[in-house]
Amino acid sequence: MDDVLDDLFAVIEDRKETLPEGSYTASLFTHEKGENAVLEKLGEETTELVIAAKDDDDDEVAYEAADIVYHLLVLLSMKEMDLEDLRTELEARR
Repeated sequence: MDDVLDDLFAVIEDRKETLPEGSYTASLFTHEKGENAVLEKLGEETTELVIAAKDDDDDEVAYEAADIVYHLLVLLSMKEMDLEDLRTELEARR
């Protein structure tokens, strides 16, 4: 799983730097309220994940969890953090 997260984070960082037209990720970094949009999406996706879990819909749980992870990685990038910051915190909690 680390490879997938590392690869995804690398794409997010690339979109942040290159801002390709038509990229949803790039739009989050250029939008005036980009951070607010990411925070709203995290809240929305979390609610959808809770509902999917309550409904025992495993496919939807996986889908919504992936959306949360993606938006979390975007937020980390916005805060000039990276996966190593996340790994360090998780290791400290072990």
